Amino acid sequence: MLKKMLTGLNFKSKKLLVSLMAFSIVVILMVFGYMKNAPTTINLNYYEQLLNANLITKAKIENNEVILYTQTGVFSIAKDGIDIKKLLKNTPIEIASDGVLMDDMVSMLFLLIFFVVILVVMRKKKEKEIMDIEQNEQKSFSVDSLSSFDIHPALSKVKFSDVAGIKEVKEELEEIVDFLKYPSKYKQYGISLPRGVLLIGPPGVGKTLIAKAVAGEANVPFFYQSGASFVQIYVGMGAKRVRELFAHAKTYAPSIIFIDEIDAVGKARGGMRNDERESTLNQLLTEMDGFEDSSGVIVIGATNKIDIIDEALLRSGRFDRRVFIPLPDLQDRVEILKVYLKNKPCLAKVDEVAKMSVGFSGAALSTLVNEAAINALRRDSKIIENEDFHSVRSKVLLGKTKVLSFSDEEKKIQSLYQGAKALCAYWFEVDFDKITIVNDRIKEIEAEIESKTSMLSKIKVYLAGGVATKIKYNEKFTNSTQDLKRAISLAQAMVENYGMGDSILPVQNDIEKILNDAYSDVEKFLQGMERPLDKISQILYNQESISKEEMKSFMHEVF
Repeated sequence: MLKKMLTGLNFKSKKLLVSLMAFSIVVILMVFGYMKNAPTTINLNYYEQLLNANLITKAKIENNEVILYTQTGVFSIAKDGIDIKKLLKNTPIEIASDGVLMDDMVSMLFLLIFFVVILVVMRKKKEKEIMDIEQNEQKSFSVDSLSSFDIHPALSKVKFSDVAGIKEVKEELEEIVDFLKYPSKYKQYGISLPRGVLLIGPPGVGKTLIAKAVAGEANVPFFYQSGASFVQIYVGMGAKRVRELFAHAKTYAPSIIFIDEIDAVGKARGGMRNDERESTLNQLLTEMDGFEDSSGVIVIGATNKIDIIDEALLRSGRFDRRVFIPLPDLQDRVEILKVYLKNKPCLAKVDEVAKMSVGFSGAALSTLVNEAAINALRRDSKIIENEDFHSVRSKVLLGKTKVLSFSDEEKKIQSLYQGAKALCAYWFEVDFDKITIVNDRIKEIEAEIESKTSMLSKIKVYLAGGVATKIKYNEKFTNSTQDLKRAISLAQAMVENYGMGDSILPVQNDIEKILNDAYSDVEKFLQGMERPLDKISQILYNQESISKEEMKSFMHEVF
């Protein structure tokens, strides 16, 4: 215990602590000695025995007591209870003066004062050490030393060709690259591209790599910062750091600022937020507003929690372009696996590995390839084979990151589930980009006014998957959890916020009626669309995604 205490102290602190411990030991010994030498009170009979046996060697009168000293101990007895003259015959007697008592009291007072002084000195020293630490940290966080926080540009060597499986994302970002390469061309036509681009997607899909690829393609300086690095415990330090970052970026313009996990600094204001976090966000908003069209600086943010980001950060003129990066589908996984298996001795069939890794992100696929290579090495093989991927697949799934994956039977169920959503979305005119086997890309209506019909159509799409699996398998499954929540939330909004129930005032029965009526409509619709639904489900099973254009082409062929 003492060793642990001394380990965390400097030399002076150790010396002071040892001195205090030594003083404490002395005080304890003095108290123990005093208690040990304290006289024992005796009665008159015992006193007579000591006196008659001539065992008393010395006596001392203190106030109303007589202290008797013998070879076996020290005793006390009341002064009025004995004959002092008889005691004087054989025993020398001392009379204690008030000065002795005063000396004892002064000594005890001195010890007490000394102990208090030690405590005060230690406290002052501790406070000084804390102040020194704070001053050093504030000095290290000063604007003049911000360059020590890695706020410096880097030239990215990553190209779009190095990032597999993001064909649609590349197309959306090519305009950004072209603007950074040829800003005068856009300025000539009075075109202003977005100042901020927000990359949205689950963990591991390659948001940081994509941002680096944009900088690499445009061949411009790339400033990387984590959102958490702006959140400081010292007031004003986060805002200063934001100002310094943007000042650097403008100096190196055209350039890219990439803020990873921007939700750490861009969370919605209010509630339990602290002033420092709000001032940092306000500074970020101010800096993005302060951009000139010709500044040549583009901010790219990345998050997987867009729902908690402050609305002011998402408004037009800031992060007004959003790029969704979904989990890779079958073809995307094939391309990603080819990249990771490049220059590796592998005889495994990439298509089969891609099919067995439904729901894996790019990072999970990287881990899968690495674990398969380790497994091959473990069995003394110089070649990675299919059996290595099968052996480690469960290990990757049960790792720290939970990865969604399906068995063959689960994949069939999920294909039917998502196929029913795609069919209903097309039929009920709910706009979407693409529906994959693991998620959907249903577009949010940007109009200020939305009709009850369009809201009911969305509810029907959310309920379609569960209805289809109930018709096909006469069973309900857990894969409808999120869609069911979305349907219930939308029905509640219709009744409680917009008065779209049977009555103007919110009634719980109205919510149930909207959901039940939508369920019945979808059930009747899907029962009459069995053949198209089976074909759409088969497409999803084989290629794991279907776009709106593919749905349109397919429906024209069927009808």
